[in-house]
Amino acid sequence: AVIKLRSKAYPKPATFTPTYGTAGFRAEASLLQSTVFRCGLLTAARAQLLGRNCGIMVTASHNPVKDNGVKIVEPDGEMLPQSWEPIATELAQCSSDEAVADLILKLLQDHHAKPANTPLVYIGHDTRPSASTLVTAALAGVQALGVTVIEAGLVTTPQLHFMVHASNHGGPATGLTPSEAHNLYYDTLLGAFEQLVEGTTPLPGQLVVDCANGVGHNALSSGAVERLRAAGLALQLRNTGTGQLNHQCGADFVQKAKVAPEGFEGLEQDARCCSLDGDADRLVYFMLQPSGGVVLLDGDRIAILAAVFIRDLMQGLPPSTREGVKVGVVQTAYANGASTDYITSQLGLQVQCTPTGVKYLHEAAHHFDIGVYFEANGHGTVLFSHQLMQQLQGLQDSCPAARQLLLLSRVINQTVGDALSGVLLVEAILRRKGWALQDWLAMYTDLPSRQTKLTVADRSIFTTTDAERRVLTPAGLQDHIDSLVRDFPAGSRAFVRPSGTEDAVRVYSEAPSQEQADELAAAVGRLVYDKAGGGGAETLRRERDLKQQKRSNSNDRAVAAAAAAVQG
Repeated sequence: AVIKLRSKAYPKPATFTPTYGTAGFRAEASLLQSTVFRCGLLTAARAQLLGRNCGIMVTASHNPVKDNGVKIVEPDGEMLPQSWEPIATELAQCSSDEAVADLILKLLQDHHAKPANTPLVYIGHDTRPSASTLVTAALAGVQALGVTVIEAGLVTTPQLHFMVHASNHGGPATGLTPSEAHNLYYDTLLGAFEQLVEGTTPLPGQLVVDCANGVGHNALSSGAVERLRAAGLALQLRNTGTGQLNHQCGADFVQKAKVAPEGFEGLEQDARCCSLDGDADRLVYFMLQPSGGVVLLDGDRIAILAAVFIRDLMQGLPPSTREGVKVGVVQTAYANGASTDYITSQLGLQVQCTPTGVKYLHEAAHHFDIGVYFEANGHGTVLFSHQLMQQLQGLQDSCPAARQLLLLSRVINQTVGDALSGVLLVEAILRRKGWALQDWLAMYTDLPSRQTKLTVADRSIFTTTDAERRVLTPAGLQDHIDSLVRDFPAGSRAFVRPSGTEDAVRVYSEAPSQEQADELAAAVGRLVYDKAGGGGAETLRRERDLKQQKRSNSNDRAVAAAAAAVQG
């Protein structure tokens, strides 16, 4: 009766059919009150079933400020299990208050709740104006099942994940207070960083940080900036909240547009720069170019930097410990082929490819003793197995490499991708190696690539296999793609995959030159339109013809200039 009564205050918009995925639920904020209320119910039920603390994060990450979303955090600080995503979707789409109550009660009966335990639910949010309304809805949902809430307040998504994990691993029975969790987060990450860089020479200059006008600024400015300055890492924070969240700034914008964020005018070209996203779970580094573009050091490069450092430290372990330890890097089809080749041929490490989505990468990383994963968009982390951690702890007093690996495991937020943790990871490695960004960039050269999105009538006709690198349907499309790729130089590749959120297909290509990558992507795009019955093939042809005309005009100008020089 209580569930039905509370649910009446949060009716679902009639035509709204949200679906829970890797990012949780996301939509225009005004649609989400019923969804967030029901996530409160589900998280409380999940906590009761497991007898452990769980969490709710109200955020839409790198989405525009008009959007919002909600994610459920598991007791170990990880994402909701994939097997529960359909349950979350069914609950969010229930058409009546009775259906909502029936589903929750059935879950509690079928999965046997643990009434002897008194779990808690932590609720956090980012800086969006819609946060307070949605947090109220989440509170109502949790409290409808009689579960106690701890309001974490304004936090980054990774901080909430860390908080939930810590509360279930040695935290007091009454739960960590937000202040206690805040201090533990910084003491763990910053304390390990301070020890890792002890005795090393600070890198020249400052790290200029694009905070995306989001919660990352709050997290860095609340004690971290001063402590890092004392450790030799000076931060200059930009886009700190006076502008619009994620607008022309942030990791997602820089990674996709490959241009500098707003507010980065007047910096030297060799300035060390990085961008966080709106909830600080993504990170990319970059250098400025005179044209306004950037030289990007994305998640692929962060993963390789971490893998190189880990490999080097592994060499310092006793052979008896080192043998049998599996170190691997997990990538998606979007990882640049040059990075994959470097990992396998230069580092001698195993690469595992998974479908797109951090939930797949995180799960695969658990299969290694040290599993490294970063998506190209800068979301990722490094996971250490419990068995290896025990071995390293037994060696730390006698083996410097073991101690440094343990420190690395604490610099890294292993629960989820964490931009602040990523900054500490990158800065510690660069400093220990004495590298500038140019040295990091010189490790390998990315293959030119092109990524496009094509609108189609029905994305469901596209199915894939081999970690989304090959198409199963429409029948015959993969054979045509293979034939196209054979017409391009060795090392070229292309794939298509349906979008997870809209009726669109994403096309990715790589080739030895940018012109060839663009041409291959356009050719594959035309195939997609033909197979999907779309109407955009002519648009693609016009774009191709325009590019060819521009090249022709450029060549004409070059010939004219050369002729004038000869005549002169």
